[in-house]
Order: sequence, then C-alpha cells, then structure tokens
Amino acid sequence: MKVISSIHELRDQMRGQNRTAFVPTMGNLHDGHLSLMRLARQHGDPVVASIFVNRLQFGPNEDFEKYPRTLEADIDKLQKENVYVLFAPTEKELYPQPQEYRVHPPHDLGDILEGEFRPGFFQGVCTVVMKLMSCVQPRVAVFGKKDYQQLMIVRQMCDQFALPTEVIAAETVRDADGLALSSRNRFLSPDERAEAPALAAALNRVRDAVLAGNRDFASVEKDAMDSLAVRGWKPDYIAVRKRSNLLPPGAADADAPLVVLAAAKLGATRLIDNLEI
Repeated sequence: MKVISSIHELRDQMRGQNRTAFVPTMGNLHDGHLSLMRLARQHGDPVVASIFVNRLQFGPNEDFEKYPRTLEADIDKLQKENVYVLFAPTEKELYPQPQEYRVHPPHDLGDILEGEFRPGFFQGVCTVVMKLMSCVQPRVAVFGKKDYQQLMIVRQMCDQFALPTEVIAAETVRDADGLALSSRNRFLSPDERAEAPALAAALNRVRDAVLAGNRDFASVEKDAMDSLAVRGWKPDYIAVRKRSNLLPPGAADADAPLVVLAAAKLGATRLIDNLEI
C-alpha cells in the first residue's frame, strides 16, 4: 500500500485508473471502517482510502483537537485489507488557503436532525467530500448507513453536481450487544460502555411499535426519549422520518419506507444511530 499525502502525487499514482473505489474516513479505524473497504472492493478496483480529520465539520465547542488520531495503527489495518493507496493529506495540503468556497446542502435536508444540533456540520462534510472526490476521482464511493443523513446528503450532492461517482451504502456494523461501532465509543467509560446499547434498544422499540401499527409517531418518539432520559442520557432527538427525504411522515405516507434516527449524549460522549423500518 502506498501512503500519499500530496494531491499532485496522488493524481500521478491514479492516472489511468477508471474503476477506483473510494472510502473517505477520519481515521481511528475500527471493524466498521474495514467493512467499508471490503464492500468497496466488490464494486471497484483499486481501493483508495483517505484519512483526514476535517476541521470544517467541527463546531467551536466540539472535539476536533481530541478526535483520536492513530495513523500508524490505521496503516497496518489498511495494509491487511489490501488497500491500494491511502491518501492522508495534511491540513495545509488540503486547505492551502482558507476554504472560502463551501458546498451548502439544501436547508430542508441539511438543517434538520443533525444539522439542527450541529450547525454548519453538513456544509463542512460536503465541502471536504467534494474536494476529496476531486482529488481521487473515483467511480464509486462507499459511505456507512450509521451516518444516515450524511449518506443521503452526499448522494444527492453527487447527483446534483453530476459527479461521475456512484455512492454505495454500507450497512451499520454493531458489537454483539447492539452498539453501533464508532470512533467516539472509545471515549465511553466502562460503565457508560455497558449502558450504551440502550440507544439501539430504544430504536428497536420504536421500530417494533411502528411495525405493530402505531402511527402516533410523536408519542412513540417521546416515549423513547423519556426512556433514555430516565437512564441518565441527554437525548437530542429520536425521530421517525421518511427514508426518501427525512421529512416527517404524514397521513398520505402510509406505505412510505421509514427510518428512525437518534442522537443522544451519554456522559460527555454524543452517540448517533438509526434503524430502517
């Protein structure tokens, strides 16, 4: 595996490759990330991964400086997955001057749910993904369903800008107790880690209620949030939405495919998760 930090060197290395499969990450790789590499290999060749902790998507009170950076361990894991190139640019390489041009997702998708609680987050995500796509120029790119809203926004961005990249969705990888794998799980104390599967359990109860015919979504959502709050969580949202646009389902949406999404803080760690219904 070649580890490349220069955009110029990356383009030289990738010249003539027209079936590249790309997996962008912020590093601190776990089994969920590695499953993305394996799925990428099913849809293209060679596989290119990137590691870049993107300052633009962190708010002023978020954990940019604390975000775990484990490049040497990540390189070892990617080599074992036979990744062809790891693109690991420095901040100065990717943003040699202030990134004044930004990609703004539409308000009705980018400013709800995660966008409401993390203003500017999806603008930062879209801007860095657009820039990485320009550098790698992949035929396909793989994103995980755990970041459901991000997946939808990136897919629509690629469609609207006519990028020659197909976005592939990868299923969420979970520990045996149901907790969705995340780099932020490492911040949980042992007691918090034992409690963390309660988030997935709450989502399962919402899904079961909806599948049983309960269409009082507001009540179901409130019950789920209350069930976490009494356990010491601080939930931001638990929301049943249409998969097509993440808007709340109405009376005319009886047959619309749904998803329930959640974000909640456990101690100092904010976790997100979702389940399709």
